[in-house]
Amino acid sequence: MRVLSVNVGRPREVEWEGKAVRTGIFKAPVTGRIVVTRLNLAGDQQADLSVHGGPDKAVYAYPGEHYAYWREELPGVPLSWGAFGENLTTEGLLETTIRVGDRLHVGTAAFMVTQPRMPCFKLGVRFGRPDMVRRFLQSGRTGFYLAVRREGDVGAGDAVERVAGDEQALTVAEIAALYTAETADQDLLRRASQTAALPRGWRDHFRARLAGA
Repeated sequence: MRVLSVNVGRPREVEWEGKAVRTGIFKAPVTGRIVVTRLNLAGDQQADLSVHGGPDKAVYAYPGEHYAYWREELPGVPLSWGAFGENLTTEGLLETTIRVGDRLHVGTAAFMVTQPRMPCFKLGVRFGRPDMVRRFLQSGRTGFYLAVRREGDVGAGDAVERVAGDEQALTVAEIAALYTAETADQDLLRRASQTAALPRGWRDHFRARLAGA
C-alpha cells in the first residue's frame, strides 16, 4: 500500500450552465514533502466550508486502481492523478476492504477513515457532465475521507500502514451502499448508527432510518 500522488489546489471560479461557480475540486500533483495539518494539506483549500472540509473531511483519498475504469467510461477525457479532487491518490486501499475507523500511517502523519465521499454537483462541473454525480455513485468508486490524527508530512511514494480498527465495523463500500439504498438491512443500519468513527450527521441519518423502518 502506498501513495501514488499528493494533489492540492486552491479554489477557482468556472462557468457552469451560465453561472460562475467557485470550486476547489481542481487538484494537481505536487512534488516533495507536503505538510499535513488538522484541517488540510499545505497549498490546498476547499471553496465551500459549509459542505466540504472540516476535521472529519480534512483529506480526501481516492484509489488509483479506479482510473482504469474511468478511462474506459470517459474516453478522450484527460485523467491525471487528482482528477477526482483527491488529495491522496493511493494504491492498495479499496472501499471494499477499508473500514470506517481504520487508521492509516503515511509519512510522519496519521489519519483515520471517516466516511465515503458523497459528491455535490461540482463533480459534474469538473468533468463538464451533469450526469457525473450519478455515474460516480453508481460505480461504487467513491474514495474516502480522512481525519488527521497526527500532523506531519506526506509525499508521493510513501508507504501506507493500515492499522485496523473494529473488524466488525462496516467498510466504506458498505456505508456508501447503505446511504444510497432505498431499503436497507436493519442490522446494517444499527451497526452504522453505532459506528463511533462515522461523523454524527451520518449516524443520525442511519438512526432516523432505523426508527422509521
